[in-house]
Amino acid sequence: MLRCVKPAAAFFALVITLALPAAAQMPRNFPATALRGELQFLQPPQVMLNGQPFRLAPGARIRGQNNMLQMSGALFDVKATVHYTIEPSGLLLNVWILTAAEAAVRPWPNSAAEAKAWLFDPAAQTWTRP
Repeated sequence: MLRCVKPAAAFFALVITLALPAAAQMPRNFPATALRGELQFLQPPQVMLNGQPFRLAPGARIRGQNNMLQMSGALFDVKATVHYTIEPSGLLLNVWILTAAEAAVRPWPNSAAEAKAWLFDPAAQTWTRP
């Protein structure tokens, strides 16, 4: 029984292990209700959204650039461009911290009035102004 690993097999396993995370990242799909803004995380549940004080909902989900859930306490004093949704009571429910490529997609509505007036293509994840 051969117990040592051949160098070529070890190298191949290393390449596959390093390539899997990059291949696993897929583009994120945002809902049509998602708005874009600048968010600064303060002491949870407090945040500053577009320069105005806001609160995170009790069940708020914050997704980082890698789409993994982030805890609001770990993001203290972080400023980021985000997409977000607001629940009916006015609290932030979903937050997606954008990558540079996602932030480069223009235009994206900054207010609910813009989102109602513009057209959203969910397949392409783009907005068009009328």
